[in-house]
Amino acid sequence: MSRQDELGPLLERHSGRLRRLCGLLLDDGQEAEEVVQDVLVKALEALQRQGPPDDWGPWLTRIAVNTCRDRRRAGWWRRFRRWSEPIETVPLRHADPSPEELAIGAETRQQIWQSFRSLPDRQREVFVLRHMEGLSGPEIAHALGLTAGSVKRHLFRAVHRMRQTLREPA
Repeated sequence: MSRQDELGPLLERHSGRLRRLCGLLLDDGQEAEEVVQDVLVKALEALQRQGPPDDWGPWLTRIAVNTCRDRRRAGWWRRFRRWSEPIETVPLRHADPSPEELAIGAETRQQIWQSFRSLPDRQREVFVLRHMEGLSGPEIAHALGLTAGSVKRHLFRAVHRMRQTLREPA
């Protein structure tokens, strides 16, 4: 089996997770799809150049987050966001809503998404990796190239900021 052949099942396993992660970080499903394609190209190039990394999951996560940062810095893509699907349509973990999700009203859901969108980029990245991807603090630190203390600080601030935003009357 060639290196390129082993990439197929790997990408199948990680592409959905990466698409969801990028969608949450960029707030744009179409742009997330393009970023995932970029990540997959980078994975193929890295595989040919230096062989497979020790652990694909954190490596792909780090590449995806960095590529999302690059897209946010570029700024040009923001003009096109109005034509893509809203982030509320990005499935989190299950396609079918849980009983809790059914109980949350549309207004509350909208307030949560607005609060999430108001987070600074780094806090949003750490929040998504912890609460939506289920990574541990050390895994997040490794994936983002941060210290464990920095991850804890960003996560604390993100949660604190969201709680404050959600408590304020609209």
